Amino acid sequence: MKQVLYWSFVAALAGFLFGFDTVVISGADKKLQVLWDSSDGFHGFVVMAMALWGTVAGAIFGGYPTQRFGRKQTLLWIGIFYTLSSVGSALANDPISFAAFRFLGGLGVGISTIAAPAYISEIAPAKHRGRLVGLYQFSLVLGILLAFVSNYFLSGIGEHDWRWMMGVEAFPAVFYTILCLRIPMSPRWLITKNRIDEARAIYSKINSEGSFEGLMSEMKGNTSKQNDNESIFHSKYRFPLKLAFLVAFFNQLSGINAFLYYAPRIFEEGGLGESTSLLSSIGIGVTNLIFTFVGISLIDKLGRRQLLYIGSFGYIISLSLVACAFFFEWGGILIPIFLFLFIAAHAIGQGTVIWVFISEIFPNHLRNSGQAFGTSVHWILAAVIPSFVPILFSTIGAGIVFLIFAIFMLLQLIFVHYMMPETRGVSLEELSEKLIKKK
Repeated sequence: MKQVLYWSFVAALAGFLFGFDTVVISGADKKLQVLWDSSDGFHGFVVMAMALWGTVAGAIFGGYPTQRFGRKQTLLWIGIFYTLSSVGSALANDPISFAAFRFLGGLGVGISTIAAPAYISEIAPAKHRGRLVGLYQFSLVLGILLAFVSNYFLSGIGEHDWRWMMGVEAFPAVFYTILCLRIPMSPRWLITKNRIDEARAIYSKINSEGSFEGLMSEMKGNTSKQNDNESIFHSKYRFPLKLAFLVAFFNQLSGINAFLYYAPRIFEEGGLGESTSLLSSIGIGVTNLIFTFVGISLIDKLGRRQLLYIGSFGYIISLSLVACAFFFEWGGILIPIFLFLFIAAHAIGQGTVIWVFISEIFPNHLRNSGQAFGTSVHWILAAVIPSFVPILFSTIGAGIVFLIFAIFMLLQLIFVHYMMPETRGVSLEELSEKLIKKK
């Protein structure tokens, strides 16, 4: 089990780079807009959101290298993408080249949301799968926290402090890339490539409870009812497809990425100064980390569905309070407190559940394309919504924006109650059988 934990940890570090890369831009947000004299539209859609559009491309096409070359090789290339992106962004002298390097980092983010959860879910024993895949989310929020901390300490060190903010990511990216060289391939992926001896050798190290022959039998049983030409859009996969779409849809309609991208700006809109806003952003990162740890510790005890219940109620309460704070100009310390509650609700619910759940609900031969679909929905919305934030804040106001997010979280609560199944403690092959039968 120690080896499985270590290999899962290494794969999960892709999530650390995901979180760091996503949030580090928030510290450079206003500096870059002033430096390049960009309009709100250009700044939002090109400078700020280009990494997210790269993430969309990575999520859409990332299933191919993950299946063709394997999870391990794909994770290795993700580290290379992150390294090149951070160095290039730090050295950029114009918004177009900056956006191009941010796009490359976005590719790494998008592909990692497919490859890392798939890898971990395939090497993890069923009873520990939620917690081990949850390491990806834990690493993600640790990356977010350290990005906020890094931005805070690097802010004001010089005229080009934003270059240091963007470039520091290269250090963990290189470290992660080196670690990826030593992890094994997924035994389930090796079986799909008919590399049975390699798969058996690795499986014997990661699972002391089940037999390799039993895994082979289950996978062959699934395969005998499938054909190589079918896709996730086949009618019998309609239910898992709906689940992946809705979980990803509601994740972003909470406003989480919009908030993480613009946390300092949102705090300043609420009346806090620049330095206080950056410090409050660190508080967001700490809250995110603590409650993600809580979510991971509960996901295999309470289950995925129960955590989304808790998160949905937390979303509705916190987002409604944030909206009221902007409507009635409460200002001061209240907005950070309400947003800390929002982050806690996200961390214990959607933040912990999404990557675990999407990695579980598709059959082995379609897991990559199923995850690509779910993560594509997630990242398309994650690119579109933050792109509109500067414009929406200056037109309809922050209060209405947060109220809209609260209404969508009420719809998520309805989805969890009436439609979402529990996947806790069930083998991937058995779970696939159950979900395929439901239309």
